[in-house]
Amino acid sequence: MSSANNLKKSLLVLALATTLAACSDNDNDPVVEEPVVVEPIVVEPVISEFTITFSNLTAGQPLSPLSVIAFEDEAPWEFGTTASVGLEMLAESGANEEYLSYENALAAVSAEGAIAPGETTTVIITVEEQETLNLSFAAMLGNTNDAFTGLSSLDVSTLEVGGSLSRTTTAYDAGTEANTETAETVPGPAASGEGFNEIRDDTADIITMHPGIVSNQDGLSTSALGVEHKFDNPVSKIVITRTQ
Repeated sequence: MSSANNLKKSLLVLALATTLAACSDNDNDPVVEEPVVVEPIVVEPVISEFTITFSNLTAGQPLSPLSVIAFEDEAPWEFGTTASVGLEMLAESGANEEYLSYENALAAVSAEGAIAPGETTTVIITVEEQETLNLSFAAMLGNTNDAFTGLSSLDVSTLEVGGSLSRTTTAYDAGTEANTETAETVPGPAASGEGFNEIRDDTADIITMHPGIVSNQDGLSTSALGVEHKFDNPVSKIVITRTQ
């Protein structure tokens, strides 16, 4: 019985030692913490959307597709300054690809087609919301050498969704081509002449108010234009509505 008791005691001591050793090892093992994964916060940009209606108020001047540019500070054109090549091309031929590539544009868009006298077109522009947001507009008067209409800069920063702004526009002279009104230099349907020409033969070379059409019936015998192509200011109406 003594041997049996001794064996039981030995086994008990061994089991206790093993348990203590295991506890000792667990106490000494470093605590491994699971890494905390921080998901990045993605801030979706706020998109502003504006619907623009553009009405031709003239009786005999087709207007080229309306060009709309959104920008913060520096307008793509300003009264009394020299026209950019992009504006020159637009004002002389109605082509607006170069003009719409304005380097400071936040967004740029063109209406689909020309606007006949008395007609209205619609164009939509979307842009990320900015603290300062301006819109600029331009379209050529087709039966002229280099006349265009539009707005240099219109602040729409505080325009709320559903709100509208309405403006009328006057005719400007791009100052890049002399107003000869000849069949060779007027690109509109009255003459179907040359559009853009990189030679600037207007002595002013700055954007001014357009003096109007002279016409062949007023004594300018070389003019391809008649009194039906004359226009008064305003030449167009622009309504801007924030739709988003």
